[in-house]
Amino acid sequence: MIGKDVLDKTYKELLEEKLINQLAEAKGIPIRQAMDIYYHSKLSQQINDGSYGIENMDYRYLVQDLIENEPELFC
Repeated sequence: MIGKDVLDKTYKELLEEKLINQLAEAKGIPIRQAMDIYYHSKLSQQINDGSYGIENMDYRYLVQDLIENEPELFC
């Protein structure tokens, strides 16, 4: 039987993959650049920490939130 910790980790990894792909598409940037932006964001840390249950939100909403609330990452 798979433990809750393994499922949570896998879910977060899949969420991050969707977020990065959506970010690359939304901004018209390469995946590698989207990864760099995402992993330097506060959003990445919040998802990693499980803050506010943010990891349960739709990845498309989270990408829009990242774009709107962390514009310094796109300079």
